[in-house]
Amino acid sequence: MKVKSIRKLKLVRYLKILRYTFFNYFEEKYPFYASFKVTSKCHFRCKFCDMHLYQKPDLSLEDCKNIIQNLGRSSIFLLSLEGGEPLIREDIEELLFEANQQPFYLLFTTSQKNILDYPWDKYEKYIDFLHISIDEGHNNLELFDLLPEINKYNMIVCIQTVVAEEDRMFIEEKVRKCYDVGCKILIMPAVHLNGIKNYFPDFDRFEKSVIELKRKYPDTITTPDSYFRQVKKKKGGCSPSSIIIDSDGGLFYPCRTLLKKTIKLQDDDLMSFLSSEEARKERKMMSECNRQCGWYQYFATSRFSSFADVRDAATPYLKEFARGKRC
Repeated sequence: MKVKSIRKLKLVRYLKILRYTFFNYFEEKYPFYASFKVTSKCHFRCKFCDMHLYQKPDLSLEDCKNIIQNLGRSSIFLLSLEGGEPLIREDIEELLFEANQQPFYLLFTTSQKNILDYPWDKYEKYIDFLHISIDEGHNNLELFDLLPEINKYNMIVCIQTVVAEEDRMFIEEKVRKCYDVGCKILIMPAVHLNGIKNYFPDFDRFEKSVIELKRKYPDTITTPDSYFRQVKKKKGGCSPSSIIIDSDGGLFYPCRTLLKKTIKLQDDDLMSFLSSEEARKERKMMSECNRQCGWYQYFATSRFSSFADVRDAATPYLKEFARGKRC
């Protein structure tokens, strides 16, 4: 099986990221990961998701481009375009092109059942990481059978699966299917969101299952060990190293779970905001929050504050980055 490679950015970009990492030792404020929800529309209504409660009109193409360019001027190292379902947007190829022009890696998340009907031969030249949400909540487990075909495209394919307590027994079957075809898999618990029934799994058993499977299926599971350590903290588990932008352009800060938004990134400069007194106050709220919600992006994004953090985040992709070749 061929090993795909991860695109190399310009050296100056890696040096800038190291600079932001150095500054974060003294005051942790610069994010490296951003999730931009380009639409709130979705064909699904997953039992653990609250997106249907907050439907909004899509932003214009120009506003979305402004947000992507704003992120390109920032410390962001990885941008995820998601939703809702981003493939619903008729201008999605233009957004992919714009994101590809920026000095960061691009992750694209979809859950469409008819995924092979889309022109991935066009999209693949823009996307570094293709995440496909497959789980019982999306009721699209049949997409596992399409992985051999999807994995032929020139993208690093990773399955993103949300685990409710009643689905925990099926984790290994999903991991094995990914392992067999050379895909990655990101395993996340079903976070308990406001207004939604609680499906959050028993966390100790969930952790044990994932850790054991990481040993059994090496370089396949991308859920880092540090995620579990962070969730178990009573305070300060969340990190400003990742941010989420809502489909109206609003920046969730300090937290998506608390639903508090501050600036709108189609209008306001992200880096200027991060140095503001308002942002400092919001980060203080984040550090003092004792809500153990398990929201994945905040807990899982490495702070890169130690060698162990870097190793934990990078290990599943070492082959692709260091010695792989584009297929």
